[in-house]
Amino acid sequence: MIFLLLSLLVALLDQLSKGYITSHFHLGQSISLLGDFLKITYIQNPGGVFGTRIGSGNFYTFISLVAILIVLLVYFRMRNQEATFKIALGLILGGAIGNLIDRFRFGEVVDFLDVDFFNINLPPFKFLFLKFNGFYLDRWPVFNLADSAVTVGLVILIYHFSFQGAKN
Repeated sequence: MIFLLLSLLVALLDQLSKGYITSHFHLGQSISLLGDFLKITYIQNPGGVFGTRIGSGNFYTFISLVAILIVLLVYFRMRNQEATFKIALGLILGGAIGNLIDRFRFGEVVDFLDVDFFNINLPPFKFLFLKFNGFYLDRWPVFNLADSAVTVGLVILIYHFSFQGAKN
């Protein structure tokens, strides 16, 4: 029961927050809440998590549907797991549903949480025959509550299987 209720709660809170943003902000509008550290910035993300773009919007819609089906399948095959497992899957499912609703409504996902956690600077390097061009990130990509729920759910799932193990 916790799995279903948490999934619905996450999807509902995600959609309510996005509804507020889309009705009270103009696309691209940004307001500061805690200086430069935390802003509300309304953007539409046609790609995937962290602004990745591998394919078209239809690709991400398909991936979202597959992810939802996999989460449901895993839950029903392993529902005798502890509460942490059910909470993790509930967060992941709710977040996936929240973003999928956006893809059906807008063709893109509404993002608005704009946080400056830390800078990432990976210099270019070569390893054997592989060449890495480096990576620099001076501000975290804008995200939403659904993305947060999926991320927290994945962290809990990793913890669950790393320290508690799987029961069937």
